[in-house]
Amino acid sequence: MERSILATLIGGLLGISTLGSLGFLWTSPASSTPPSPQNDWRLLDPVTYENISIFPVVSSSNLDTREFLTLDEGLSTGEVIVSEQGSDGMVRNRDGRAVIIPQYSTGASVNQLVLINRSKRPLLLLAGELVSGGKQDRIVGKDRIIAPESDPVDLSVFCVEHGRWTETSDKFGTIGHLMAQPSVRKQAMQEKDQQKVWTAVQEQNAGTTHSLRAMATPKPAVPYVGGGPVSRDVVPSSSETVEVTAEAPQIETAITQLSTTTSLAKVQANDVVQSQIQSITAPVDKSFESVIKQLRDQNAVGVVVAVKGRIIWADIFASKELLSKYWPKLLQSYAAEAFSAAGSQAEVNVKAAQEFVDNWNATHEVADSEPGLYRQTELTGDRFRAFELTSLLPKQFFDLHLSKMAE
Repeated sequence: MERSILATLIGGLLGISTLGSLGFLWTSPASSTPPSPQNDWRLLDPVTYENISIFPVVSSSNLDTREFLTLDEGLSTGEVIVSEQGSDGMVRNRDGRAVIIPQYSTGASVNQLVLINRSKRPLLLLAGELVSGGKQDRIVGKDRIIAPESDPVDLSVFCVEHGRWTETSDKFGTIGHLMAQPSVRKQAMQEKDQQKVWTAVQEQNAGTTHSLRAMATPKPAVPYVGGGPVSRDVVPSSSETVEVTAEAPQIETAITQLSTTTSLAKVQANDVVQSQIQSITAPVDKSFESVIKQLRDQNAVGVVVAVKGRIIWADIFASKELLSKYWPKLLQSYAAEAFSAAGSQAEVNVKAAQEFVDNWNATHEVADSEPGLYRQTELTGDRFRAFELTSLLPKQFFDLHLSKMAE
């Protein structure tokens, strides 16, 4: 592929480098295309658990992304503030002085929040990152970079809590490692339609509830016959026992609780749901780290995700540090997608995943940019849609993150 798509990369999942500072300059690089070698992504055999398969993406290239601040880091330290439009009292420090930010607009809006980056580092935002609070929980609508020591920024978001419009707090924060599932991120990034995002949230919540209900349903015992377990699809005889899930009462309580909310965050943060999602993330995370440790010369910069044998998504970064920072919330979102997925199981292999990553035959391309800061390029091709975020900062002029979704 001739064009640059996150081709200059470093890899590996282990270790987060010490973070520094960056002076921000509002100047554009001389060239509009980041310098980079030919794409050298290579996929390893998948880490598979139940109905999810994750293929590590490795590269031999190397980039330094230590200067970029993540949303989780910024919110936890207070360097980043997110608030409803029209709210007073947003404060940022310049030269040690506190500055009160007046009302940014006349009133709150479902699809708009206000963000201030008070740090001296550029802030990286990924589509699907969830902020909870205010009048509704929202997710970031697209990948973007916010300048260091920014003025109030109009942040485009999508609501993932249909119905609530009463303030729970005057600022927003994160909930654990929660991030919208790929199917919800897809509607925000690709369709850019609030109703379709709400529909995707509703389908995800319904799928999660359905999976819980299936767990609470009594199932025929699985007798051991010579070579292995007998399928549960076999109708039991009258002499066979029936086993009931030990957690059935807790699951029933959780189902009742989930039926009273439209919030994606509340459903995913439910204790029983979290327990089931963690039963997926724990073995996958352990196996993934084991693979990387055994291949120390391999640099893992991203993953391709398949659910029930169908490739659905790829997240690829410019460095191992960025993948490491985002890995907990990305893995959580992939596992949540797998837990709520419907349909029959199929098989997927590394060849198919490699072909998915190598396919960049785009038929349509649209770019959206803020000069001197970032450019996001949307690519539409044969059975895929991709979104490439390129940093235009003078000292960080490279492709930073790629999201690619199967159509």
